[in-house]
Amino acid sequence: MLTRNCLLLFLWILVDEGSVSSLRPPSPPLGRSRTGREHAKSLVGPMRNGAAGFQRVKRGWVWNQFFVLEEYMGSDPQYVGKLHTDLDSGDSGVKYTLSGDGAGSIFTIDQTTGDIHALRSLDREEKPYYTLRAQAVDIDTNRPLEPESEFVIKVQDINDNEPKFLEGPYRASVPEMSPVGTYVTQVTATDADDPTYGNSARVVYSILHGQPYFSVDPKTGVIKTALPNMDREVKEQYQVLIQAKDMGGQLGGLAGTTTINITLSDVNDNPPRFSKSFFHLRVPESSAVGSAVGRIKAHDLDIGKNAEVEYTIVPGDGGAMFDITTNEHNQEGIIILKRPLDYESKKAYTFKVDASNAHLDPRFQSFGAFKDTATVKINVLDVDEPPVFNKPSYLMDVYEDTPAGTIIGAVTAQDLDASSSPVRYSIDWKSDLDSYFDIDPVEGTISTNELLDRESIAQHNISIVATKLNSPVLNSRVAVTVHVLDINEFPPELASPYETFVCENSKAGQVIQTFSAKDQDLPAAGQQFSFKSSKEDQKNKNFTIRDFGNNTAGIVTKRGGFRRRLQEIYLLPVVIDDNGYPPKSSTGTLTIRVCGCESDGSLLTCSAEAIFLPVGLSTGALIAILLCIIILLVIVVLYVGLRRQKKKETLMSSKEDIRDNVIHYDDEGGGEEDTHAFDMGTLRNPKVVKENLFRRDVKPEMKRGPRVPVSQDSADIRDFISQRLKEHDVDNSAPPYDSLATYAYEGDGSVAESLSSIESLAIDPEEDYDYLNDWGPRFKTLAGIFGEQSETQSDSTTTDNTH
Repeated sequence: MLTRNCLLLFLWILVDEGSVSSLRPPSPPLGRSRTGREHAKSLVGPMRNGAAGFQRVKRGWVWNQFFVLEEYMGSDPQYVGKLHTDLDSGDSGVKYTLSGDGAGSIFTIDQTTGDIHALRSLDREEKPYYTLRAQAVDIDTNRPLEPESEFVIKVQDINDNEPKFLEGPYRASVPEMSPVGTYVTQVTATDADDPTYGNSARVVYSILHGQPYFSVDPKTGVIKTALPNMDREVKEQYQVLIQAKDMGGQLGGLAGTTTINITLSDVNDNPPRFSKSFFHLRVPESSAVGSAVGRIKAHDLDIGKNAEVEYTIVPGDGGAMFDITTNEHNQEGIIILKRPLDYESKKAYTFKVDASNAHLDPRFQSFGAFKDTATVKINVLDVDEPPVFNKPSYLMDVYEDTPAGTIIGAVTAQDLDASSSPVRYSIDWKSDLDSYFDIDPVEGTISTNELLDRESIAQHNISIVATKLNSPVLNSRVAVTVHVLDINEFPPELASPYETFVCENSKAGQVIQTFSAKDQDLPAAGQQFSFKSSKEDQKNKNFTIRDFGNNTAGIVTKRGGFRRRLQEIYLLPVVIDDNGYPPKSSTGTLTIRVCGCESDGSLLTCSAEAIFLPVGLSTGALIAILLCIIILLVIVVLYVGLRRQKKKETLMSSKEDIRDNVIHYDDEGGGEEDTHAFDMGTLRNPKVVKENLFRRDVKPEMKRGPRVPVSQDSADIRDFISQRLKEHDVDNSAPPYDSLATYAYEGDGSVAESLSSIESLAIDPEEDYDYLNDWGPRFKTLAGIFGEQSETQSDSTTTDNTH
């Protein structure tokens, strides 16, 4: 590059033979480079003096884009280039100055010649170019001869950086048994050199270690498998060394390496295998149901879920007695007992167990069945066991007051071992503290030890112990429940006092009443009753008893044509039996009344009493009859009250209230005989005098005390009048001052007429209710009631009149 710059300078000197007018070319933009050859071409142009058709282009500056080698190791400063202006005539009258990036510290310029040198070694990776400004000034006046111009010094790259893997070392995985060319991972190396200049940054990848298992693409760095069917169970980890070399891999290029650790991931390519084909186990016959009796294991070379094993028992000889599950932690098969073992019944069981993978890979099913089979034999060991009862529990019944020593039941236990030892029975004393029961130690029969009372204890719970004679420590227990049954103490009886009627128009064979029975004995739920006619009444030609078999019976007519005028009531005895122990029997009597009925069988009338019975009348009919009676009674009472009210008159001769009288204070009274101002009847009848009458012209000053009622029949009327006079003298609520109050009393023979209700009732004639008899048989009872009432009123009236 230095040679080329010198050549350009030499060409410029050849062309510039004469004085050239100043011409400054436009400065190139920053970062844009121009080669020396292009600059030389710009200096050569058509000659203005006609020399062969060319002329010289005048320029003010002769300059270029300069280059400097990086990492220069020479002892002298590195020559960069030369600046020159056409105003410089070589008489040292022009001074060159330099400013910008590194001016003075990195780059220096000869002020006289314009030569530029680099003072130290430069690194392109640190700074790829420098922008500087140059100017030519007069050496004497220091006046700029040309405007300041800008140029660039680029650091020319050399291959001084090797490729580097920034993310190493790498880790990757690939499934085992993968085909050739399966992608594993990709690595990338970076080179700090200039990728636009030469091959310094052109990187090529190669594999140094890891062949023949893997390969790498030289341009992209993609790593792939190079061998088929690599088995994880054979080798799981691989270490691959990758090299990245610049200069396109040529000799002299720089290189960098990285390590890649590749792991083969597991796939389910191996079935489980039993370590042996036959397993021999032993289990005591006393083992509990649900307990583990043995373990077997099938090994799988895979890992994780690919090594999960499922065990199944092949249906066969012992498959129903045992079950097998998988231990999730170690993949063992645990054999579990499903049913109780009995050495005396069967001493050994043999069955097969299959072991298979839970998660199959369809790619490897062509390798064969992914399962293994083993045979398991289990020998049952004999254990000395306690006696066994033939029932898990016993239930016995005994009647109360049963004599002591009565056998109520028995228990049975036996030794199932080969020795078949005799068994002895006993009652656990803790369950029978009062010793109500006893047991035969050899036979096992249970009997009462004393009288039992159901009202005290209705149920006894005792525990029977069976012990082997040759091994007393081995025993078993069973629960025995003894129910004390109630003795049939009460005979059955009719459930209720039935009121039965038979219609006069009934026919033979008709059920006229259904009845049932009850019993005070317990329990009521299990009682059964039977009904029949008594022996004395079996020849009854009127009625019979029919037992329905469900604790109810019916009364059935044996004939028709019943008449009330011939016989109104029939008595039918019925014999009731129960099923208690001992059985009880009683005889009840059913009363049957002959009644008149409608054609449809509804009750019409039986008698004055039977009409109100709900047996013969419906609820609606009863309500209608009662409403009619109530309405009639209300009408009668209102009528009688109105009749009495008409005859009742007050003792007052004047119907005007004394408060309605207008008193003229300017009039003079007429004396004691003046009876027109006030109603004298009021004085004669104290009951009509109204209390709390206050004067309006005088403000009350004291509260009026309570008045003592004076009887109309008082003997000393004068004392009453005197007391009233004193009250009027001190009472502010009395009549006005000029009013005269006259008091008089009329005894027997008063102008007031008699107030006797008898006299009032006797004025009008009584109403005749005989017309109710004409309304039919349904109103005969009502006519009788009002007829008796009329007669009673008449008698009472007669008696009052006589008095």
